[in-house]
Amino acid sequence: MFFDWFLKSFRILLLPFALLYGFIVVIRNWLYDKKILRSANFGLPLICVGNLSVGGTGKSPMVELLVRQLTRHFKVATLSRGYKRKTRGYALATENTTAIDIGDEPMQFHRKFPGVPVAVGEERIVAIPQLLHDRPDTEVVILDDAFQHRAIKPGLNILLTDCGNLYTRDFFLPAGDLRDSRHAAGRADIIVVTKCPAQMGTGEAEAIRREISPREHQQLYFTTIAYGMPYHITHMAPVIIDADTEVLLVTGIANPKPLKTYLEDQVHTYHLMQYGDHHIFTIDDFRDIKKRFENLTNPKKIILTTEKDAMRLEKFASEINGMPFSVLPIEHRFLFEGEHRFIETVVTFIKNFKKPE
Repeated sequence: MFFDWFLKSFRILLLPFALLYGFIVVIRNWLYDKKILRSANFGLPLICVGNLSVGGTGKSPMVELLVRQLTRHFKVATLSRGYKRKTRGYALATENTTAIDIGDEPMQFHRKFPGVPVAVGEERIVAIPQLLHDRPDTEVVILDDAFQHRAIKPGLNILLTDCGNLYTRDFFLPAGDLRDSRHAAGRADIIVVTKCPAQMGTGEAEAIRREISPREHQQLYFTTIAYGMPYHITHMAPVIIDADTEVLLVTGIANPKPLKTYLEDQVHTYHLMQYGDHHIFTIDDFRDIKKRFENLTNPKKIILTTEKDAMRLEKFASEINGMPFSVLPIEHRFLFEGEHRFIETVVTFIKNFKKPE
């Protein structure tokens, strides 16, 4: 409580920097809106999944949901920036690729969907032609975290916003969490309010709808977090967690709060080792984790991490293999029976896509 108050108070002091940053963002968007700066079109459907803020809004699970649904009908590829990787430029995942080569989130896509081309590249306007050269049969490209990348004009923009930190209540970095202006939400075709309470009522949803005030062309959806069956990080065997399990939670994600809330409901005791977002785990980190785990006295104990963190921890596989080191999968669950309409909208966009003249 005190730390949150201190952090908010400190960020208020950064308001002048936030105003300067916001001015630059607004001018940049204006240049694109007036077509002084040009956005490139491509001759195939591009679907952008993004947000206006820093921090976790559930982009990776949304990309996974789209891949899972769309591969039933189309040949899909994903393109990400490859944040925190140790390489630069364009790269297409292969059987020898690691998270160091392409980043944790693309590596997660590659592991889950081995038949789907997964590419990375900081300059997406350069990476897309290279991806299409490597995989010319691609029919749809999902752009991960590209809402601010206006050098490309996607055909369908999906904007995510955290229910607990709506963009309508936020401000520019560093005083707030916004990396784009609230007005930029107007570019979205679909807005998804994520991490909603599972039992959200229609009255609460309607209040958020009024606050966001979607435009006539925009669809608004609500999702909650759904956790799947935990599995061992190396041999993938399912793991049972019950009230008697003592959990050491290891995370390097932007917002672990929903995960902590989940564990509070599932187990009597858990301990948190929290690292920075996209943290690259070192051997010293692993030794600290192992030591902390060994000090737990409950014979029914496990280490639990996220799928993204698992991609950065798998390099210690030889030691992890003999430990109860588990991964907790996550996905979006649509509220108010919205998933069918959401998928139908995306599929209709792809089927009706016309190449720009």
